[in-house]
Amino acid sequence: MREASHFVFLLTDGFPQIALTCAIEPLRLANFVAGKEIYRWSLASVDGKPVTASNGLHTSVDRGLIQLGRRQRLLIVSGDEAFRSQCADLGAYIRTQRAHGAIIGGICSGAYFLAKAGLLAGKEAAIHWAYHDVFLERFPTVSLTRSLFVADATHPTCSGGTATVDLLLHIILKDHGRDLAIAIAEQLVCSGMRDGTSPQRFSAQLRHGVRNKLLGKAIALMNEYIETPITSHEIAEELGISCRQLERIFAKHLNTAPMRYWLALRLNRARNLLLQSEASISEIAVACGFNSASHFSKVFRTRFGYSPMNERAFRSHTTEFPVAVSPQAMASHIARRA
Repeated sequence: MREASHFVFLLTDGFPQIALTCAIEPLRLANFVAGKEIYRWSLASVDGKPVTASNGLHTSVDRGLIQLGRRQRLLIVSGDEAFRSQCADLGAYIRTQRAHGAIIGGICSGAYFLAKAGLLAGKEAAIHWAYHDVFLERFPTVSLTRSLFVADATHPTCSGGTATVDLLLHIILKDHGRDLAIAIAEQLVCSGMRDGTSPQRFSAQLRHGVRNKLLGKAIALMNEYIETPITSHEIAEELGISCRQLERIFAKHLNTAPMRYWLALRLNRARNLLLQSEASISEIAVACGFNSASHFSKVFRTRFGYSPMNERAFRSHTTEFPVAVSPQAMASHIARRA
C-alpha cells in the first residue's frame, strides 16, 4: 500500500489564515474523495509554540523545527512579517532539509525565506504581488513571476490567498491524476482549475472598467520603466500614436494625464519599499526614478500629506503591518505623537 504523503506547514508570525486553510482543505478533500488517507499534514513553528495569524487568531502547532522524514513536503506560510529584520532566520534549517532531499516551497511571502537561503537563484518563483517591489530589490537573480504559482519540482511557490488552492490542486493532479483533482475542485465549488500562468491581479482594462488596449499597453510600459522614467512622447511613439492621442485616452478613461498616472505608480512602489524594506530614502528614490532624495520627499509629501520618514516611523510604532493606510489615519497618528 502506498504511504500517505505528508505536508508540513511551517507558520511564521503574521501568516495569512486564508492561505493555510486553502492549503489544507484540498488535502482533506483528497482523502474524502479517494476514500482513504493519501495525504497527511501537520503544523510547525520555529520554536514549537503557537503562532498568531494576521487576523489575530492564535494557531497551535504540532512541532518545532525537526528533521523532515521521507515523503514529507515543507511549505512555509508567511505574510508581512517575513520582510522585517527581526524575523527568524530559517536559512540554515532550510538548507539542511534541502540537502537531505526535502521538497521545500513557500506560500504568500514564503518564497522570501527560500530566496534568502540561496535556493531560488536562477529559478522562477511566485510571491504575493504586494511584495514584488521589495523582493526584486533584494533578490535580483530570482526570476519573479506575476502569475499565481510556480509548480517547481523542488521549490513550489505561490502568491497566497485562493491561489493556494490552485497550487495544491496542481500538486494533487501530479500525484494522483486529473480526475481526483477535478473532483476536489468540484467539492470546493471552484468554477475551474487555474493554471500557473494565470495572472495574480486584474488587467488594467478590467481594474478600471475599460476595454482600451492602448491604455493597457501604456500602463504596462510605465510599470516596466519605473526605475528609468520615460516621457509621454516616448510612450506614444512606442504605441504608434501621437502624444495628444495618448493624453486623450488617459483623460477619457482615467480622468488624469499620463504623467500624473505614472507618477502615482512610482510613488506607490516607493511606499511599498518604505513599508517592506530597510533601504534608505535615497536608495528608494533612485529605485523609483527620482533624481534625488529631496525631490522624492517633496513629491511624496505633496501626494500623501506626510514625509517618507513619517511613513516608516508610523509602521515601526504599530502592531499591525498593513500594505496601505489612509493619509487621514497617518496624519492623526503623527499629531498624537507630536
